[in-house]
Amino acid sequence: MTDVLILGGTGWLSGRVAERWADAGASVTCLARGGRSAPYGTTLVTGDRDHPDAYAEVIGREWDEIVDISSNPAHVVAAIGALGERTKHWTCISTVSVYAANDEPGADESAELLPALGPDDEPDYGRAKAAAEASVRAALGYRAAIARPGLIVGPGDPTDRFGYWVGRFALAGPADVLVPDSIDRGAQVIDVDDLADFVVSVGRERWTGVANAVGDPVPLDRILREAAEVAGHTGATREADDAWLEAHEVAYWMGPRSLPLWLPADMPGFWTRSNAVYRLLGGRIRPLRETLLRTLADERERGLDRERRAGLSRAEEVALLDAMDT
Repeated sequence: MTDVLILGGTGWLSGRVAERWADAGASVTCLARGGRSAPYGTTLVTGDRDHPDAYAEVIGREWDEIVDISSNPAHVVAAIGALGERTKHWTCISTVSVYAANDEPGADESAELLPALGPDDEPDYGRAKAAAEASVRAALGYRAAIARPGLIVGPGDPTDRFGYWVGRFALAGPADVLVPDSIDRGAQVIDVDDLADFVVSVGRERWTGVANAVGDPVPLDRILREAAEVAGHTGATREADDAWLEAHEVAYWMGPRSLPLWLPADMPGFWTRSNAVYRLLGGRIRPLRETLLRTLADERERGLDRERRAGLSRAEEVALLDAMDT
């Protein structure tokens, strides 16, 4: 039987990875701080990775596969030190945010990375992941896979980014929806379930290397159009340009008072990275509409008018639409 250790296993992506390994007949252990249950068929071991004895209960075993999703470089270094010699293969979940530049369309895995985050540096997600990758390559390069996802989407998304649009169109119904300028803008999304399948696949095959785990580039106007169609939106979409949105303190990409997926015009490389390696390895890219339908069902279940981590509240949006008329 394949012995798999998931460093995490109770979160959105890591839980799906653990579940798929268990469904494939593996013996799966999830090391997590607790507070949330591990997937059915797996074993939860409680451990806080901020503590030096975090790996005490799993260090005595030999593993066929270890999966680490952490963006904390210190956690990654400690895990490698405790477990690196006790596994046949290691899969590191990184991000396309490790790349130093976002202005070159079609760049592949050989593109320059950000400098690794140092212990005294200000927090930075991309640089933290770059540091995590560097540790994995240095210690485990000959038996490690590094997956660099882009925007992970689908049911249960805790960031509320991708689901904002299909949820907002559904909430608005016959009313207008504010959208950004979509000319030369787009996104590369990867369905969370496709990504989980890919992570299990590279672990099962013990593939080593780096892969951008991203979907095909999709123009933003197509994403908005299909989201509106799936949601049954019958109102108008009212477009505002970058300068107007910035002047009204609407943020790019994510977070409160933002328009999710909207990127500055000078970042075409961010949503057009090469996914040739991912496809060559059999990575799935399901149709956008299928992911939108799955996401809409989840948005309805969670509440279309709930408080969100990303996007505009409906009241903020209405106020902005009114400001466009004055």
